[in-house]
Order: sequence, then C-alpha cells, then structure tokens
Amino acid sequence: MASHRTLLKAVGIGATVLVVACTDRVSDMRDESKGERNILLAEWSGSYGGVPAFDKMDLVALKPALEGGMALNLDEVDAIARNSAPPTFENTILALERAGRDLARVFTYWGIWSANLSTPEFREIQGEMAPKLSEFNSKITQNAVLFSRIKAVYEGEEMASLRPDQKRLVSLVYDGFARNGATLSDEAKERYAAINQRLAEIHTQFGNNVLADEEGYVHYLTEDQLGGLPDSFVQAAAATAAGNGRDGEYAVTNTRSSMDPFLTFANDRGLREEIWRTYYQRGDNDDEHDNNAIITEILQLRHERVRLLGYEDYAMWRLENRMAKSPERAFELMEAVWPAAMARVEEEVADMQAVADADGAGITIAPWDYRYYAEKVRKAKYDLDSDEVKQYLQLDKLREAMFFVAGELFHFDFNPVPEDSVPVFHEDVTVWEVTDKNSGEHIGIWYLDPYARPGKRSGAWATTYRSHETFDGKKTVLGSNNSNFIKGAPGEPVLVSWSDAETLFHEFGHALHYFSSTVEYPTLNSGVRDYTEFQSQLLERWLVTDAVIDSYLVHHETGEPIPKELVAKIKNASTFNQGFETTEYLASALVDMKYHTTDPTGIDPDAFEREALLELSMPNEIVMRHRSPHFGHIFSGEGYSAGYYGYLWADVLTSDAAEAFQEAPGGFYDKDMAKKLVDHLFAVRNAVDPDDAYRAFRGRDARIDALMRDRGFPVPGEKANASTESQADGPTSGC
Repeated sequence: MASHRTLLKAVGIGATVLVVACTDRVSDMRDESKGERNILLAEWSGSYGGVPAFDKMDLVALKPALEGGMALNLDEVDAIARNSAPPTFENTILALERAGRDLARVFTYWGIWSANLSTPEFREIQGEMAPKLSEFNSKITQNAVLFSRIKAVYEGEEMASLRPDQKRLVSLVYDGFARNGATLSDEAKERYAAINQRLAEIHTQFGNNVLADEEGYVHYLTEDQLGGLPDSFVQAAAATAAGNGRDGEYAVTNTRSSMDPFLTFANDRGLREEIWRTYYQRGDNDDEHDNNAIITEILQLRHERVRLLGYEDYAMWRLENRMAKSPERAFELMEAVWPAAMARVEEEVADMQAVADADGAGITIAPWDYRYYAEKVRKAKYDLDSDEVKQYLQLDKLREAMFFVAGELFHFDFNPVPEDSVPVFHEDVTVWEVTDKNSGEHIGIWYLDPYARPGKRSGAWATTYRSHETFDGKKTVLGSNNSNFIKGAPGEPVLVSWSDAETLFHEFGHALHYFSSTVEYPTLNSGVRDYTEFQSQLLERWLVTDAVIDSYLVHHETGEPIPKELVAKIKNASTFNQGFETTEYLASALVDMKYHTTDPTGIDPDAFEREALLELSMPNEIVMRHRSPHFGHIFSGEGYSAGYYGYLWADVLTSDAAEAFQEAPGGFYDKDMAKKLVDHLFAVRNAVDPDDAYRAFRGRDARIDALMRDRGFPVPGEKANASTESQADGPTSGC
C-alpha cells in the first residue's frame, strides 16, 4: 500500500526516500537504445492532469530511466545542499518536496512490473538495480551538508512561525534523515550504506523466490478429483487450466485465492493435504528458491544497522515513531488477545472433531482439515452454507456497492472513463473518474486490476501512481486497487467469498484514504504503519449495512436480493471461527516481533519459528498465516517488519470507531459522523499525529473492549453477553 513517498519499498530498501518531486529537464534524458526520449521518464500527458503511459511501457527503457532519474535527483539535492542562502523552510524543506519527480514517475512503471506484470527479464533488472538504488538513497540521507540545512530549519527560529502541518513536515523530514544514518560518523555511514545495499539485494531475492514458488507449483486435477468443490470454483479452475494449455483439466494455483476455497470444500483429504503443504512450504523447499538462509542474513543485517544508530534491537528502532511507541506496548496488546483466541480454538477444534467422528472419518483434525470441517460446523451450528452466500456476492455488484458507500460518506462519484482515454497496462484493468458529487470537481482516477495472472504477486493491495498535493498547483490522485480473483469463464459473473468481499472493501478503504487527502505537501501523504490499516479496516463495516445488503447482494442468476433469513445467519455467525482467524494472524505477528527483539546471531529461522510457536503453545491444528519463508510483509521489504502487529492495533481503533457509528442517530450513514470520519480520519492523512486525529474524531482514546466484543471474546470486567454473536458487524482482520 505504498505511495511514491516510500518508493524504495518496492525494491526492498528500508530507508525512506525523502526526495521525490519534479524537474523540467526530462526532455534531455534519452533512451540510448532507441535514440529517443525515454518514455518512462517523460512527463505524463493526456487528460485528468496527465496519466502514466502504461500502453507504451518498454522494459528496455527501465534501466536507463532509473539511472537517468537518479542522476537528475542527485543534481537537485546537490543544488539544495550548495545553496548559499541561509536554510529556510522554503529553500530547503520545500525544495526537497519538489525534487525527484522524474524518478517517482519511473517507479510507477517499476511498481507495475514488480507487482502486476513480473517477468524473468524484469527480475533480472530488479536484482541488478536494487543495490544501486540503495546506494543512491544513501547518497541523499548521508549528505552531511544537506542534513545540516535540514537540522538548521528543524532547530531554527522559523519553526515557531510555521503552521502545524508545516512543523510536522519539517519533523518528518528531519526524523527520516536522522533515523536513517545522517547523524553517524563517516565510517559508520559507510557500513550503514553497505548494509542497506545488501538488504536491497536479498529483500528482492526473497520476494522473487516466493513468486517463483507460486508460479512453479500448479496442481492439475481431473474430473473425478472435484468432489465437494462448488461449480463456481470448478469453472474458474477449468478456465485457468485452459489458459495454461491444459484443456479438460482443472488448475489449483499456489495462491491463497485458490488454496483457501479448495481446502474449504474439497472432499479428498489427501489432495487437501497436498495443496496445503505446497502453499505453506513456499520458500521452504530446500532448493534454489529456499528463503531460510536469506532470513538469517536479513535479521543479522537489520540488527547490526540499528545498533549503529544506538538502538538495542530492530523493533525498538522501528516502533519509536509509530502509535505503539515500543515493542512492549505491541506485545501487551497481542498478549491480551492471545489467551482468548487460544480458548476459542480449543472450542472450535472440539466442534470439528465431533463432526468428523459423527461422519466416521476416523481422523484427528489436522491443519488441512480446519477449513473443511469449520465449514461443516458452520452449516450445522448456524445453518450457514458459504457457497450459498457466495451466490449473492458478485464482484461487479460489490464494486457498485463500494461506489455507493463512497458517495454516501465521501460525496464521491465514480464514472467509467471513455474507452481508450486512459492507457492501461493489461486488458483486465478498468478505469473510473472520481468526482465530487456536489460540485462536480475532478478528484482523481481509480484503476482496478482484479484478476490473478502469472507474474502478479498474490494477495490484494492498493497503491497510488500520483498523490494529492496543492503546494505547487493542485495535483489530483491516481489510485489503484489490485486483487487476485480467479477469472470466470467468458460471460460468467465472478463470485467471491464473504472474506474476499471484506478484503475488497478493505482495499477500497485505502483508495478512499488517498482520494480524501487535503494535504498540501507530498510527504504528508505518507502513513504511520500501525494507523494506516485502520481506515481500510473500518470501511469493511459497511459491507454488512442494510443499504448495501438490500441493493447489491443479489443472486447472480435470478437477481433476487439475498434473503433476510440468510443475512440473519451471516450476522449470527459473525464471530464464528474467530479462534482460527485471530490465532493464525497473531502467531505471525508475535513471531515477527520475536524475530526483531532477539539477537539474531547464528539464528536458524526454521528452529526459531518452531520454538517461538512452542513457547506460545500454538495449537497443532493451525499454522501461522504467513510462515517465515514466505512472510513477504516482513522479509521482502521493511514496510511491515516488526510491524505486522499493526493490523491488530488498527483493529482496536476500528472496533472502537465502529461503535461510535452504531451509537449515532443515523447509524453507519449518520451525516455528522461521516463528516467527522472524513475530516479527522481520512482527509488529514499524516498532517496530524494519529493519536490526536483519533481523539478529535472520538473525543477520547480507543479502548480494547470493543475489539474483544467484536470477536466474541470475554471482556475483562464485563459480564458475558450472549448477544455478541448477533451483532450487526463482524470482526475484521488483517489481509
């Protein structure tokens, strides 16, 4: 969920690039291989304030574009550092805000190749350029003359006269340099830069290894192996197989969107185990794509790097400027929830084992059985069939529902752009213009890339190609949502699970966060990691509002609205399987934090993971949501490293804020609450400290009680409430 304010996250570099703005010298940069201007560096043209030339992307141009963009950016930085005038907010901080836009444009294309259209040819360039980009980044953050000017503004008298958002901008820029080596001695700076270069290489290698295992393992089934699988899955699997040249077979790909429904419905236990092992062994197959040695090196290098800065461990450095502030506070939250989650798992496993025994299965519940028997328990306990629900969850109708919510809360209209007016990078991508429904003002452009394909990383994410700003003329937002739904047969609607529908709303929440921005300066669009998931998790709550249910959850064949009885079952089961959901997530978050609060000298990731889970008394029937060798959140870059707990931190805010809407006269569409939501939680982005922003919305700090109620867990000091399982809004979880 990166913007160009953290553009080197895409290449696995920890230090933030602080210099990302623009220059007019792009016309001088030419692609030597073609003797013409490099399209990846060129100013964006066309309607809507200019859009990326996705239809003209040429991988041959990437390397020279990166090299040219870095050279231009370093020239700009050098000019700022050598300015003979005394340092001021205008000639130093704002000059940095204006610098580097050429490289930012190149990274828009880099991001598409990396996440949406990866190829072996791109990965070769990626591997070569990642350390060079890290070296470039270090030249900026370790520029002593530049940092002295930043420090002079940060400590100078002018600060007192700046607006609050300008003061925050100065502080963020100063901290970004100081926390990334600017204060070190020359010798330490050299080692710091070398560490970052090596990390850039192996972060990239880690992510590409996972992608290779996702692409390299596809299970092809015959018709007699499809028992229990719903028609929608079978049709999609047949279409995928046909697309791979295997007509008459059925493909189960090595991604969550394929694995999860297979494990939920497939009757063949042996196949379930095979699919489960293939998925959870990604990056852990003792072959050329094995990630264990890479993890060891990553942890050791991160530890060494923060020790140079004077921190005891990586997590202390990482959390210092986040809402949690310290590893201890993050652990405190996770450990408050863990026992309740474990207790719920015990109940869930007992229920599943009883069903298996009654069926005469003669088994003990194993990890590859959990989803399958949980579905049977759901049917028995709540009379709720996930496949029945799926018939009312059409991808296109859910998109319309999201547009409706955006109109009601944010006053946004989404309208398809004229065909061919905005270039796209793949035929599956569709584009909408976002406008203010009251004034008609253009807000931005929204791209949707919904389907899985070879070369596209798994999961779901949101990003921006251009963020909002106003300080040098208003720039509108180019935002994108990306998913990995299995494309249906031609003409057939794409049906998704309830969990997938929640994820769709979740990622759209990030997009609305981008489009709502009213900040003046680009850096203030950056996010505080354990806060930025809050807005997206909160938007999930509107999926189960009556306005969405009544109008958009309709049967894909008959067009009939989802029956009220089925809706009641969904709401009654809202806390069902929370033992599994919470435990698999928390295990990953706790292991992440343990990795980064431990001296990693000589660490063996496989043994460390086993021992950490043993200490937690991890149930045998569940594994971490992301096992270490494919835990891309924390090892293919540093965005979530020592920060995966942030989804739970954001969940506390989400549950507390949702109760504020429940208490409002107009419920989830209360106009006053919606205005507070937009003004205090979305529009300000990072121009306001997250703690202050939440207090302005809620009138107090968030409390954990609402989270526990949402998940159906006991609240300390509160009597058990039998009605918790019939709350209107189900729990959320990190995606």
